[in-house]
Amino acid sequence: MLLLALDTATPAVTVALHDGTSVVAESSQVDARRHGELLLPAVDRVLTEAGLRLDAVTGIVVGVGPGPYTGLRVGLMTADTFGLALGVPVHGVCTLDGLAYEARDVEGPFVVATDARRKEVYWARYDNARTRVTEAAVDRPADIAPLVQDLPAVGAGARLYPDTFPDARGPENVSAAALAALAAEKLAAGEELLEPRPLYLRRPDAQVPKNYKVVTPK
Repeated sequence: MLLLALDTATPAVTVALHDGTSVVAESSQVDARRHGELLLPAVDRVLTEAGLRLDAVTGIVVGVGPGPYTGLRVGLMTADTFGLALGVPVHGVCTLDGLAYEARDVEGPFVVATDARRKEVYWARYDNARTRVTEAAVDRPADIAPLVQDLPAVGAGARLYPDTFPDARGPENVSAAALAALAAEKLAAGEELLEPRPLYLRRPDAQVPKNYKVVTPK
């Protein structure tokens, strides 16, 4: 097994290779505006570090979000393209689940919250690093405060709103290494992973104008 994992659902552009036992190489850069520019060089960097070619990959793992429309689709389209070119399966993993898995040192129930912009967070509650007990959702922090204030919280969204998440902890952004390790563990156990389809939770910012005037030539 050699999994190529990538995620662009948070400000981090993150890529990793996992051989089914451990991470072989990884790269993460935080830049919310350059996902498309940074992703392919990061893939090339981890392959070079591992001394491997792309055709050695046996599967692709991609974070499906939730996340902003533009950044999220960069990773998903790249994953789909690699899968088609290599003839290998593409596995989806919820980005919040990857963050939760990376927070394995948190004991007991906790919350994962990432920045959804518009003064909102993407969030979910977990019993432990492997067990999500709510669906991923997008809400204003104040609206969910009664549900989360008594719990530790990981993710950049938690750090942005200390009144709602008083016990905010790292990591802030997901790592592809965590996504790959979680996917490898699930695959080894015979568990099904998600389809590589975007988990947007809300409409994109760009909208077709309503009642726009149609101009036709005379």
